[in-house]
Amino acid sequence: MDTLKLHYAPGTVAGAVAIALNEAQIDYEPVRVDFSKTEQRSEPYLCINPKGRVPAVETHNGIITETTAILEYVAALNPASNLVPARPFEAARMRSAMSYLTSTMHVNHAHGLRGHRWADRQSSWDDMKNKVSETMSDSAGFVESHMITGSLVLGSTFSLADPYLFVMSNWLEGDGVNIRDYPKFSAFRQTMLERPSVVRAQSDGLI
Repeated sequence: MDTLKLHYAPGTVAGAVAIALNEAQIDYEPVRVDFSKTEQRSEPYLCINPKGRVPAVETHNGIITETTAILEYVAALNPASNLVPARPFEAARMRSAMSYLTSTMHVNHAHGLRGHRWADRQSSWDDMKNKVSETMSDSAGFVESHMITGSLVLGSTFSLADPYLFVMSNWLEGDGVNIRDYPKFSAFRQTMLERPSVVRAQSDGLI
């Protein structure tokens, strides 16, 4: 298989893909998309991902976008990595967590940075930004009470949900949320920080 190309920007959810690739021991070429130069909106990048977002992964078959789809692809490339639980119920729990992160927590965070996606007036953007600490606190509370069931999302079993949640844990401070107010969530983040796959993604500048 040809080396995958991961288009990323530091600090974005693309970091979850980097962690998963490291866990699956799959070689990849990181390709930085410089948001400060709005490269995500440049014609060359829009040819890769017309949505103008990261991550995007180039494969020998074509390009994959959307974080959850890419994560599932990575897991399928190396089933022996066990990134998706074999038991159907546990696999469904993993995907339930990922769906919440995609549809709710990530959107809560985005309201503070990209209000223009949902409204045209500065006053509306300001309202959304002012609400972020509340909605992200709500999400952190949900993660604390209902998502983390041990040291990781699925107890002691690592899955695709963990790198996704870890990246979002890094956003909390900037969103006005103190993760230390959520002991299980805080312990989860520390556990992840010690994993070799996360250490490598950090040293490579993807997180």
